[in-house]
Amino acid sequence: MHGLYLKQIWNLINKSVAAWINDYAPSMGAALAYYTLFSMAPLLIIVIAVAGLVFGPEAARGEIVAQIQGIIGWEGAIAVQGLLKSAREPAQDILAAVISVATLLIGATTVFAELQSDLDRIWRVPAPVKENGLWALLRTRLLSFGLVLGLVFLLLVSLVVSAVIAALGKWSDGLFRGWETVLHLLTFSVSFAISTFLFAMIYKLMPRASIAWRDVWVGAAVTSLLFEIGKFLIGLYLGKTGVASSFGAAGSLVLLLVWVYFSAQIFLLGAEFTWVYSHEYGSKSKQPEHKSVAIVPSRLGGVTSTADTKSQDLRVASHDVSEPER
Repeated sequence: MHGLYLKQIWNLINKSVAAWINDYAPSMGAALAYYTLFSMAPLLIIVIAVAGLVFGPEAARGEIVAQIQGIIGWEGAIAVQGLLKSAREPAQDILAAVISVATLLIGATTVFAELQSDLDRIWRVPAPVKENGLWALLRTRLLSFGLVLGLVFLLLVSLVVSAVIAALGKWSDGLFRGWETVLHLLTFSVSFAISTFLFAMIYKLMPRASIAWRDVWVGAAVTSLLFEIGKFLIGLYLGKTGVASSFGAAGSLVLLLVWVYFSAQIFLLGAEFTWVYSHEYGSKSKQPEHKSVAIVPSRLGGVTSTADTKSQDLRVASHDVSEPER
């Protein structure tokens, strides 16, 4: 029984990595990191502005900077503070203010538009029928802005929970041996739950594909776990290798870009895992494979890649990896 479970786990890992390679995820992650870097300042400004209505802008800004500092260190937090400072320069007149707000909204939602494009590629969504460009843009941006508001809600929850845990820590200081461990586990559990919810919303709502919730929750939970592990490993790598010092004055920005790139790879690997799980053991495992118009070329399958050829590609990759030639 245990051997069967291990075989299934290995099958999921093997095919997820093969799909990640087959869909050119490193290249997609580079584009996603680029868009994220330019969307980060307007996105954080909107999040801080809305969360600041409840907790105050300084508390919201401090929480975000503290979270970033905990992940990539003080240099990365300085880079984020610099982005926020430059983006908060006041407009000189009404026209400039209107243009500034419009630019802010477009910039904050650009990264989600790129996310939708990447997830559509992973799920082999048929190429959309041509429609009014302005309406398509507005629809995508509205959905993206909805996810921005979701981020605000999660930040509010995080702030409340952090305050409650901090209060518990002060109230129960020295209550019994091992209490600090309990608080650390509680903090991890809350962070894991919030990350899982966020990934589930993105995996479910962003791609133009019908995905069962049970597949989404499994994929989101695995992605959240990978993200927590990756957060530790990325922080360890950035802290030990001295990446920032190699680039002089631009070191903080490069550090932030490296962290965003690795995080994007974890996100895309989680999306590939969700696709593989749904087709191997989830809701799509007993359905006839759906053929769709190719969006990206297949690395293993030829010029075009559809949902069925992607499955064939993964079977080829799995055979090549698990059964080497003798």
